[in-house]
Amino acid sequence: MNSKKNGSPPAKLTPNKALKDRNTFGLDSRAEFAYEITTAEQIPPLLQALKEQAISWRVLGGGSNVILPTHLLGATLLMNITGQAIENVDEKSTFVSVGAGENWHTFVTWTLDQGLPGLENLALIPGTVGAAPIQNIGAYGVEIGEYIDSIEAFDSEAHAFVTLTRDECQFAYRDSLFKQYPNRFIVTRVILQIPKAWSARISYADLTKQFSDATAAPTPKAIFAAVCQIRNQKLPDPKVIGNAGSFFQNPLIDIAHYESLIKQFPEIISYPATPGKRKLGAGWLIDHCGFKGLTLGPVGVYKHQALVIVHYGNGTAQDIMNIAKTIQDKVHDTFGVHLTIEPNIL
Repeated sequence: MNSKKNGSPPAKLTPNKALKDRNTFGLDSRAEFAYEITTAEQIPPLLQALKEQAISWRVLGGGSNVILPTHLLGATLLMNITGQAIENVDEKSTFVSVGAGENWHTFVTWTLDQGLPGLENLALIPGTVGAAPIQNIGAYGVEIGEYIDSIEAFDSEAHAFVTLTRDECQFAYRDSLFKQYPNRFIVTRVILQIPKAWSARISYADLTKQFSDATAAPTPKAIFAAVCQIRNQKLPDPKVIGNAGSFFQNPLIDIAHYESLIKQFPEIISYPATPGKRKLGAGWLIDHCGFKGLTLGPVGVYKHQALVIVHYGNGTAQDIMNIAKTIQDKVHDTFGVHLTIEPNIL
């Protein structure tokens, strides 16, 4: 599993590479220079060469959390490091190492096939394993940061490989050290610590409802199947309708603001958060403002889930940003709440 072995060939270069299949919005975008990264060892010499030539760069995984321009100037590093294995087992946990270029959902499926439950609530989230800790992906009451043991990455500032512990990654709601310092760390491998002790985590409303008639606690694979079913009902398949999943973060507001809102909007959806804060359901806010199902040219708001902006084809990043701005302005005017865009705008 050592991705930094000697003798790796240089990263393959493709000029003017089409990226339509590397972004789930399905935007027509071309990378000026695309480099395929298949081993961590390829990164240091490539970045050194780009630095010497003063060429900007960024990393692209599955493109499930990005908005791409028509022309992506500079160098785009396509993260394709693969491989996964059980690295170590102790009394309480199993440690699994996985390449940053592996598909996240495929990896979750693999862990369950190995008899390693814990990640089932995170099934069907699009994107790569390497992108998961950057965004600290979460769903149905579970965040990936809970299961990270360490992250192997290349620090472009120090020009050295580093191993960061869970605490050093500074995970928070949809946030991490990697997000705070964009383009500094290139995640190459993720080591997860999966506890042997397992219990079903179905407190989230959709899952509670799904298993309300169950006579026994659901199995990990039953939860996995339920999560897939719920997500398929709520979210469009990117292969059919371009999208990046949840487009806005659920906003955190202080309790005083929440208490004033609930007087005016008793039906407002919210969740417990950090002390002194309340998390609002962004989808409810957008739906309440009348955007669900709205179409503006080649883009729109998904008819089954107001949190999802969709691309019907032949649109651009600007079309997506225009509808996003319209939504943000209306939600702010109505609730005094700012909606933060989740995808990265490249």
